[in-house]
Amino acid sequence: MDIDESIKKIKENVLEIVTEKELIELLKNKRNISAYVGYEPSGKLHLGHLVTIMKLKQLQSLGFKIKVLLADLHAYLNNKGTLEEIRKIAEENKKVFTAFLDKDRTEFILGSQIQLKPDYFIDLQKLALKTTISRAERSMDMISRKDENPKVSKIIYPLMQVIDIVHLNVDIAIGGMDQRKIHMLARDNLPKIGYKAPICIHLPLIHGIDGSEKMSSSKNNYIALDDDEEIIRKKIFNAYCPMKSIEKNPIIEIYKYIIFPYFNSIEIKGRKFNNYSEFENAYLKDEITPQDIKEELVSYLIEILKPVRKVITWSKR
Repeated sequence: MDIDESIKKIKENVLEIVTEKELIELLKNKRNISAYVGYEPSGKLHLGHLVTIMKLKQLQSLGFKIKVLLADLHAYLNNKGTLEEIRKIAEENKKVFTAFLDKDRTEFILGSQIQLKPDYFIDLQKLALKTTISRAERSMDMISRKDENPKVSKIIYPLMQVIDIVHLNVDIAIGGMDQRKIHMLARDNLPKIGYKAPICIHLPLIHGIDGSEKMSSSKNNYIALDDDEEIIRKKIFNAYCPMKSIEKNPIIEIYKYIIFPYFNSIEIKGRKFNNYSEFENAYLKDEITPQDIKEELVSYLIEILKPVRKVITWSKR
């Protein structure tokens, strides 16, 4: 596959590449390209994660090596449980990843494997010397920024994410748009301590099934990748899905970012849709209803999530 075709595929369902010019140069000049995504193992993986997983799988098809950071210390700093509890969740999360990704092109790293090393700690101090408190606070997650009395751990958290990029030795950082501020901090400040700025790929976020905010296990507004068929069906049929509207509509977003990239074309009530645009137009014109698309979505999701059933049983415990 030539570079233009590779860039076209990479840009599918991507909101931003920082920068595309740098990515093109990387593709021209380097053979063994590596990209990473970091996850705080604090709950079940859900459809929001699947958007990223599908992009990782696509990058692997282009020859990229993928590194998945299971950030146990980040989860600990975020008060998500004891390290023992967090590491158990990390192992379960890892099993789900293996259901979708090429094991020969995937490396799993537990955060504490790299984050407790002396060189990592020194680089963290160097970055702290170059980062203002104001900039660090802007890089904190939205919940922490709204906290009237945030802990120091909330500032350490984004700085560690920046240093992770260095010590994982990767070319590309991947994440949802909620990771943008951290990635921009990395691009601005890593060169100040002697490291190259990473290329960043930002992906869309799916709204939770209640339609209020992004899908999250902590908000209980998610469909887990290991939910059984009956739970998936119940959650889909109870999900927010306003008629003739795609605004904050999780069902439409699931079709756009998961179903169409996976199946390319789909059928709803005997009508074939060859791409997402055709589907969206039909929905906005009320040619297909929320009930119609929910009924078909259940079957499509169950098919996509079949591989998870083979590797994990924790939802049945």
